[in-house]
Amino acid sequence: MTAMQCDTVKTGVECDFMTKNKGCTFIGGACRTIFEKCEGCDRTKTVDDVKYCAIFPDPAVKWRLGNCNMATHIKVESKDASKVRVGQQKQKKK
Repeated sequence: MTAMQCDTVKTGVECDFMTKNKGCTFIGGACRTIFEKCEGCDRTKTVDDVKYCAIFPDPAVKWRLGNCNMATHIKVESKDASKVRVGQQKQKKK
């Protein structure tokens, strides 16, 4: 399946949800604008002075359970850094 150009809200942008017969197949028939936590992300696109996510049609869903996994403006802290084990040896089998 090849992407078609959007003819609803992001006119001229390649979209995987567009089809020849049905038009936009996303829920509601159009992409949603960015969520407030998306401000500053490099993956936003501005079309006709309205910001949309270039990856997800409904960006608010990606923030429901925590941080968006595709966000470029947040840094995820590693929790494993404090659990570094040094000098372990294998136990001898008897």
